[in-house]
Amino acid sequence: MGKVYPEIDGRLREFIAAQPVFFVATAPSGSEGHVNVSPKGMTGTFVILGPHRVAYLDYHGSGAETIAHLRDNGRITLMFCAFDGPPKIVRLHGRGSSVAVTEAAFADRLAEFPAPPDVHAVRAVITVEVERVSDSCGYAVPLMDYRAERDLLVTSHSRRTADDLVTYRATRNAASIDGLPVF
Repeated sequence: MGKVYPEIDGRLREFIAAQPVFFVATAPSGSEGHVNVSPKGMTGTFVILGPHRVAYLDYHGSGAETIAHLRDNGRITLMFCAFDGPPKIVRLHGRGSSVAVTEAAFADRLAEFPAPPDVHAVRAVITVEVERVSDSCGYAVPLMDYRAERDLLVTSHSRRTADDLVTYRATRNAASIDGLPVF
């Protein structure tokens, strides 16, 4: 049986920081629309800002569901799984917001990351005000060996200029798959 914690404490902080991948889940309001789950990773793209606050860097990608859903209703869950060592799953439920690269507050949000990778293709910082912290057993999560990070996301955008990224957001990230506005 899982446990609910009052906050992200020292042991949970260490567990979360040790995971090379986490998952982000959001959904639009109402009974229609698609639930979205996205894997995230890359060292330096996730930070714990306090016992009830976390953030991650959101890079340009094939979709922008998370930002659209957060604009719609703010609901978000982050999930961290142990793929090595003792089994464990940690979920952070909360309210999220995004600050786009085009907004004045973006530089301040970006400064909260002590060692981010190349930030050229970051389109937003997602911040989560954590309302519920819980864990569960993770007994069915397979044991897997971590080999290395992929640099494809960063390198694929490195050849794009800042203007190219503006066009990318306008043409490929303007709306969610359900038609919700993103930027």
